[in-house]
Amino acid sequence: MKKVLVLLANGFEEIEALSVVNVLRRAQVICHMGSLDTEYVKGTHNIEVKSDVNINNININEYDGVVLPGGLPGAYNLRDSKKVREIVQKFNNDGKIIAAICAAPEALESFNILNGKKCTSYPGFIKDKSNLNYIENQIVIEDGNIITSRGPATAIEFSLAILKKLGYKKEYEEIKEGMLVNFYNEFK
Repeated sequence: MKKVLVLLANGFEEIEALSVVNVLRRAQVICHMGSLDTEYVKGTHNIEVKSDVNINNININEYDGVVLPGGLPGAYNLRDSKKVREIVQKFNNDGKIIAAICAAPEALESFNILNGKKCTSYPGFIKDKSNLNYIENQIVIEDGNIITSRGPATAIEFSLAILKKLGYKKEYEEIKEGMLVNFYNEFK
């Protein structure tokens, strides 16, 4: 069974973090919400969430993927964390899934993870696009082990892309149907 770590820093975008947790847990993927320090983490809209683990007390090698939600100042708190940088760089070196949405791809860019990669983010959050292939007109972008997405409205598609990348293709189709994503996509 696959195992994913969703990083929660104060000021995280609740929709982006909890959509991933919801979709992955529907598929029976072990999905931990990992805090940078305190057990309870407050989102950007003052919703407090109890984390499952503290990232300083886990064996990171047990995880198959890491997710960085956006939100402010959450994405900046992730970017400025030495421990988060270590985790993301290790995952990249190991070819494991790294997923970031909204403002969080800026953290990946600052960790030099996006060099030469296709990616996206919330408009305006990646300032220096000269070393990457930035795409603005797609909901989710995958390039190798990296998955990026635009923002709160794209959180479900982002979550489903992570599930599919983990290899849960049957569950991906079932959950997509069960959450009415197929119905919703008919109207786009």
